[in-house]
Amino acid sequence: MRQRDDEWTGLMRSANAGDNAAYHRLLKAVTPVLRAAARRGLARAGQPVDQSEDIVQDILFAVHLKRHTWDQNAPFAPWLFAIARNKLIDALRRRGRRIFVNIDDFAETLPGAEAEETVPATQVTTHLNGLPQRQRDVLQSISVDGVSIKDTAARLAMTEGAVRVALHRGLTNLANKLRGE
Repeated sequence: MRQRDDEWTGLMRSANAGDNAAYHRLLKAVTPVLRAAARRGLARAGQPVDQSEDIVQDILFAVHLKRHTWDQNAPFAPWLFAIARNKLIDALRRRGRRIFVNIDDFAETLPGAEAEETVPATQVTTHLNGLPQRQRDVLQSISVDGVSIKDTAARLAMTEGAVRVALHRGLTNLANKLRGE
């Protein structure tokens, strides 16, 4: 491990001195390590690892843009891994926590969900308009417009938890109103 760090540090010093071959060797050496770290970070966060290559590219791009900020007297690996950690966090924040609700999960609570019976859109719209404003706004944003809970919360100046509660209550109220007819 120490040998690898010393090698990377030497390559980065040479690269910053203008040795393009050393820079190429450095990038080639760090890429598999960064790829494994990105995969581990995504898996640890419960996210699919298929986005790891995008994160690696973001890291390498940041290294390229910021290499002049690296302290020549410091080891290279901690600087590299700090960038990698920050890029992973950025990627996870961009993805956000999205909750997808499958409409099939509500098939038994919504009348007309069976194949032979349907509920006219005008009837749903009428009942939707009868819901409290917050529930209606949340249902419109998430169920109709396809906006994430996080973005809906920001747009409506609510917490994500409040959006989830309003979504659940709105779906329940809508189902009860449709069941009543």
